[in-house]
Amino acid sequence: MCTAATYLTKDFYFGRTLDYEFSYGEEIAVTPRNYPFHFRHTENLEKHYAIIGMAHMAGDYPLYYDAVNEKGVGMAGLNFVGNAYYHKEESGKKNVASFEFVPWVLAQCATLDEVRDLITDLNIVDTLFSENLPAGMLHWIISDKSGSITVESMKDGLHIHENLVGVLTNNPPFEQQMFMLNNYMGLSPKQPENHFADKLDLNMYSRGMGALGLPGDLSSASRFARVAFTKMNAVSDDSEEESVAQFFHILGSVDQQRGCCEVSDGKYEITIYTSCCNASRGIYYYTTYSNSQITAVDMHREDLDGSVPVHYPMLTKQQILWQN
Repeated sequence: MCTAATYLTKDFYFGRTLDYEFSYGEEIAVTPRNYPFHFRHTENLEKHYAIIGMAHMAGDYPLYYDAVNEKGVGMAGLNFVGNAYYHKEESGKKNVASFEFVPWVLAQCATLDEVRDLITDLNIVDTLFSENLPAGMLHWIISDKSGSITVESMKDGLHIHENLVGVLTNNPPFEQQMFMLNNYMGLSPKQPENHFADKLDLNMYSRGMGALGLPGDLSSASRFARVAFTKMNAVSDDSEEESVAQFFHILGSVDQQRGCCEVSDGKYEITIYTSCCNASRGIYYYTTYSNSQITAVDMHREDLDGSVPVHYPMLTKQQILWQN
């Protein structure tokens, strides 16, 4: 399972957690402007916007989990098992395989409005990258500094939702997730007042009781509510250091620890990595489960006019700064 979020201060930030029981060897990948994207059912792109994000490198092809382009548009695919459905190729549609949806969008779109135009008549098809790599059952959040949308390909067709909270987790479908936020409308970062009964002398006995009832379990619906509440009430200044730190704290509210979510005998879902990309500047920050130090890769330190992707393995060994 996973959680994605956005955050806006002076710059626009986009990132996610990847929660799973094992890793596919993800790497931070920069795809330069002249790397040729050869799509299976639609027009190839020999030149395009540069992209940075987390990807599984299949040879020289970046299978992006989450990424931003040099124009500040971000996109992430999150598990949507049981509801995601990919269709057969259809005449008159823009047929795009699920594995190439992220680069197909980010390579071409400089704004969220351009994304909305591009995905008109979109059909996400069930073409596999290879027989050894089954298609991930996903839905997607696509964002820029102006807002977010959620894209869900289901059996009854393609659904595009305006995402006013800038948050996405997994199941149920996005509209239901948003509806369930009605259950928490009484929550507040402020300390509560007694509205239970005039004749009872009820008092606060702890700080933070305005958020009493915010779900704390690891289900995707509860993570959606918790990170939405945290993100929508988060406060920081607009410096890079504080903005990045605050973003990691936002996603830290849904961090998964080994041992708390058993998916099979002796196997546990954990937060393999957490990312925070300054989409305005093209800097990809990340932490991993075993290395809580923030590491950064700046796309603009690479040759963005090149034709070969550059990729870096995640630094997973814990880094500790000794002060004495």
